Amino acid sequence: MTIILPSAQRKIYTVTQLNRETSLLLGEHFLAILVEGEISNLSTPASGHIYFSLKDANAQIRCAMFKNMRRRFGFRPENGKQVIVKAQVSLYEPRGDYQLIVEQIEEAGDGALRRAFDALKLKLSMEGLFDAANKLSLPTLPNTIGVITSPTGAAIRDILTVLRRRFAAVPVIVYPVAVQGDNARHEIARAIDTANKQALCDVLILSRGGGSLEDLWAFNEEIVARAIFASDIPIITGVGHETDFTIADFVADLRAPTPSAAAEHAVPDQQTWLTQFVYLESRLHQLLQRKLNQSRQSLDWLLKRLQQQHPGQKLTRNMQRMDELESRLHQAMHVRLRQHAQLLEAKTAKLWQHIPSVAINSHKQRQRYLSERLNSAIRHRLEQLNQRLLNAGQTLNAVSPLATLNRGYSITSHLPSGKIITSTEQLKAGDIVQTRLAQGQITSQIKTIE
Repeated sequence: MTIILPSAQRKIYTVTQLNRETSLLLGEHFLAILVEGEISNLSTPASGHIYFSLKDANAQIRCAMFKNMRRRFGFRPENGKQVIVKAQVSLYEPRGDYQLIVEQIEEAGDGALRRAFDALKLKLSMEGLFDAANKLSLPTLPNTIGVITSPTGAAIRDILTVLRRRFAAVPVIVYPVAVQGDNARHEIARAIDTANKQALCDVLILSRGGGSLEDLWAFNEEIVARAIFASDIPIITGVGHETDFTIADFVADLRAPTPSAAAEHAVPDQQTWLTQFVYLESRLHQLLQRKLNQSRQSLDWLLKRLQQQHPGQKLTRNMQRMDELESRLHQAMHVRLRQHAQLLEAKTAKLWQHIPSVAINSHKQRQRYLSERLNSAIRHRLEQLNQRLLNAGQTLNAVSPLATLNRGYSITSHLPSGKIITSTEQLKAGDIVQTRLAQGQITSQIKTIE
């Protein structure tokens, strides 16, 4: 059964009214919304406005962006680009088309992230966070290495494998952090700060495996960049693959293309060090051997000098000198005595030539006088010579072997020749020697010679 209401009780819309009220209703309910989708059917008429469709896998909607809004953004729309638009929901009344009036447009996904990356990179570069003068030097051989990464990822396994292979003796401290997600940036920054406060490590490795720009975004956060810059411990980054660059790489003291490469830079190759140690050991041995040879030559020279200055050599020379002086003394005495004897004979002969008794008596007195003078001169000369001999004897006694004997030394001579023995080369087994001591002497037969 069909009921038709009277005209007065029914509200009948015209198409224009319906579209207008629908447009108002949509505009009031969706005042400013964000919609993500892919651009298609892009049209850019001479008016400067832009018309396109925004679609996803299951639906699409028409969009319009007017010229005055377009001038405010440098983004250039293209078919196939994934974008995010800020728009009002509207209805194009003449055709009844449901559409979006776009106020803002930006690339979605990597595009937006790339712009944020470039903006932060420029900002931090202007502040000097990338300057080489601010970068710390890496230790040649760290005492301890800190690794800031996910404890379950492939990066930590690669890093530990390389560190064990290159220098297994260096201990490693792992600071586990999330390397992806909203909280990753805070965990990474806290781990860097914790490592600096503990001061247990000489170098830090900040790392994770490869991924998209969005996956690596935690390493492009400003809080992480500033934590790296504030670190007093040098930091090596190994984030993603060789072609991946993050803000953390620019701030770090050294950027490695991969986690494994970061581990390579953190420690030296133990085989290279071992080779260097072997070389240094060989050089040290050579230098020590050369020094020993030089010292041995110097010792031989000093021994020769010592032998030349030995008291025995000086005693021998003094004894020879004493014998020489004694011989000269005897010669001088004999010469003087002969001279006086000859003089006496000459005067005696002359006396006999003058026989008168007065002359004889006078000559006798003269003779007695001269004889007394002669005797006095001889005695005086003998006293002088005796005093010289006494002095020479005292001097000789000071350097005499006998004095040396009193200090525990002895003098050994060969029998029957009496030659003083100064070397074993003068002896052979069976020889008889006589050894003079401070008190007495002993006679020995040589049994063995060393």
